[in-house]
Amino acid sequence: MKQSILRGTLLSSLALFGAAMAAAPARAGEITFWTWRQEDRAAYTELFNAFTKANPDIHVKFESFAPENYNTIMSTALAGGRGGDVLQSRAYGGLEQVAKAGYLLPLDPATVPELANFPAEALSAETLRADKKVYAIPFASQTLGIFVNNDVFAKAGVKPPETWDQLIAVSKTLKEKGITPIANGTATAWMDEVFAGIFTNPMLGPDFVADILAGKATFEDKRYTAALAKLLELRDYMPQGQTGIDYPTAQQLFLSGRAAMFAGGSFEISNFRKQNPKINMDFIAPPAPTEGAPRYVAKFYDGGYAVNAKSPNQADAVKLVRYMGTKEYGDKFAALLGNISPIKGVVLEDPLLAKVAKLNEVSMPYIMAVYFRYETPTGSELIQNGVQKMMGGTVSPEQVGIDVTQGISRYNAAFQKK
Repeated sequence: MKQSILRGTLLSSLALFGAAMAAAPARAGEITFWTWRQEDRAAYTELFNAFTKANPDIHVKFESFAPENYNTIMSTALAGGRGGDVLQSRAYGGLEQVAKAGYLLPLDPATVPELANFPAEALSAETLRADKKVYAIPFASQTLGIFVNNDVFAKAGVKPPETWDQLIAVSKTLKEKGITPIANGTATAWMDEVFAGIFTNPMLGPDFVADILAGKATFEDKRYTAALAKLLELRDYMPQGQTGIDYPTAQQLFLSGRAAMFAGGSFEISNFRKQNPKINMDFIAPPAPTEGAPRYVAKFYDGGYAVNAKSPNQADAVKLVRYMGTKEYGDKFAALLGNISPIKGVVLEDPLLAKVAKLNEVSMPYIMAVYFRYETPTGSELIQNGVQKMMGGTVSPEQVGIDVTQGISRYNAAFQKK
């Protein structure tokens, strides 16, 4: 049954791709924008209307594809010399897959001076390691932390936790009052990586990341396996049958007030508000391992805007991408889409987004996404599989560390046994 559903989804996406390829060529002065985010159509229509007002001879056509098949559809189109003129691309390893094949136009500071509007770490997410060139304008940073339903907490007479011990104590009280403390389950693999990243970062600290990158440590390190082991303490405070609770179900548990907390990303803010406009929620950093210790949030860059290297409308496409790198665009983007634009000087009028930006001052990288999605098996695939099994009780934290290290060692010499 599951294979049939996946096959149907793929076929429908490929059918959409085929229709896009067979469509009439863009009209003079029209460029196409490809994305995996159909839900953002209204916001981008407004953003593009502002661009067209300043560039009346250029009109932007919004085209979206199923997110689970977007990379395949985009790569196939680009390999055939087709595809959108401007492409919403993934970051890190996702960008590298298409950039190293020569499908994207390198963005030179001389022709795209707006690159100077971004911090170095944002541009790094859109840079090909082989040639050190930037291939996309970053569009958003994302922060991983904990959503809190303020009304549920107030009704239960508890406060959001600041330390791990407080998290356990608060969760125990909530459970005793018939409230599910943490909405998350483990049935959706990518959310298992999010869950692990949120709660382990404060226990690991920047020194661990530095040691990993320098080859001084692997994921068999006791610091890492001990952090993973702490996740097991949360199983009693997750929904009953948590191994069968998927991402949409967890969202609804939180949004309906049946669960007090949801471990997730700042990308949920706008979505949660759309689903429940009345929700009184907050976004906090994960608990510190001990009182007074830093509460590191996990941070990463979501993707970027790239130019098709074979676009017949390349000059106009570059104009659009340059606009997407301006403060004017960043201000509108943040207001319309409820995401943090990485453009310097952008004003965040939303108090919750402004709080997230403040939390970013004490942040660490979302480790697997930032550093280990460049080869197969990706670090993300390995940790997702490992955490899912560990939370289901079939493998130990130590075994997860071994499996992740061995998987990455296939392409990372620093992890290979000497």
